[in-house]
Amino acid sequence: MANSGSFAKDQGRSFTEKAKDVVQQAGDKAKDAASSVGDMVSSAASSVGKTADKWTSSAGSGMKSLGDTIEEKGPHGGMLGSASHAVASTLAEGGKYLEQEGLSGMMDDVTNLIRRNPMPAILVGIGLGYLIGRTLGSS
Repeated sequence: MANSGSFAKDQGRSFTEKAKDVVQQAGDKAKDAASSVGDMVSSAASSVGKTADKWTSSAGSGMKSLGDTIEEKGPHGGMLGSASHAVASTLAEGGKYLEQEGLSGMMDDVTNLIRRNPMPAILVGIGLGYLIGRTLGSS
């Protein structure tokens, strides 16, 4: 009878060890799956970021081209000439900025601007929130 008790203990330990192994393997597989999903999400986010930068660069190129066209074909003298030159210059400079910096560069610049001027940034955020709330609330 002592042997059957020992056998039962050995079987219980064996079962416990096997259960631990199964749980550990399941945990390892879950970690691997989570890591794989994380890598996929990171890759997708990077791809989206690159696509957004390409679109922003393309928009910048279009703005620059429009500015050049206005400069060429717009009036050159008088008040209208000054206004068209200012618009063309602003479009060309803005387009050049978008083309060079892209969306990620713009986000970095906005982040730095907010860090340098936190109170105005908060006030602008509150104002925009109020305007959006009024717009959505009146619909």
